[in-house]
Amino acid sequence: MKQVFCVGDSIRWGYEPTVVKELAGWAQVTEMGETQGGDTRNVLAHLDEWVLSKSYDIVHFNAGLHDMIREVGPGPTPRILVAEYRENLQKIFAQVRDRTKAKLIFGLTTPVNLSRQLEVKYPCNRINEDVLLYNRAAVEVAKEYGVAIDDLYSLVINTGMDRMHDSDGVHFLPEGSAILGKQVAAAIRATGA
Repeated sequence: MKQVFCVGDSIRWGYEPTVVKELAGWAQVTEMGETQGGDTRNVLAHLDEWVLSKSYDIVHFNAGLHDMIREVGPGPTPRILVAEYRENLQKIFAQVRDRTKAKLIFGLTTPVNLSRQLEVKYPCNRINEDVLLYNRAAVEVAKEYGVAIDDLYSLVINTGMDRMHDSDGVHFLPEGSAILGKQVAAAIRATGA
């Protein structure tokens, strides 16, 4: 049975139960539970604990929403600029490649709806232009390191943001999380690990 781990933020909280269910009998999915992957700095800080010291066959990883957080308004700049985001991904991908046997899949950041964030007075904001910019950087780095891409962004766009998003314009309704989870599980199976 394959050993699988999903690293990610609160979007992962939503889709992880579906991944476990979809891969039952094929893989043992170790859940992060309530642990928050957060931004790429946090993932780097915990990479040894979460991934490098383990023996996973497949790791599905996403990070970006916390990197691109802007203060309410949105503020002038994201928390972690795209240049550092790119460097952090390079470090993460290189360490997983060099120090584990795991096949790595990177899930692109899902789209956001700023007007919904402002309506619910969300404490921090993200803009979709940043999502596109950070996703482009992630795709480039993934190609450089031979990391598979799971295009969660296009899945949400093609399925319909209004159908999938919760009222805050960032997170997902249970149906939307289940749709994401099914694609994540399919991406994991497709690695052929």
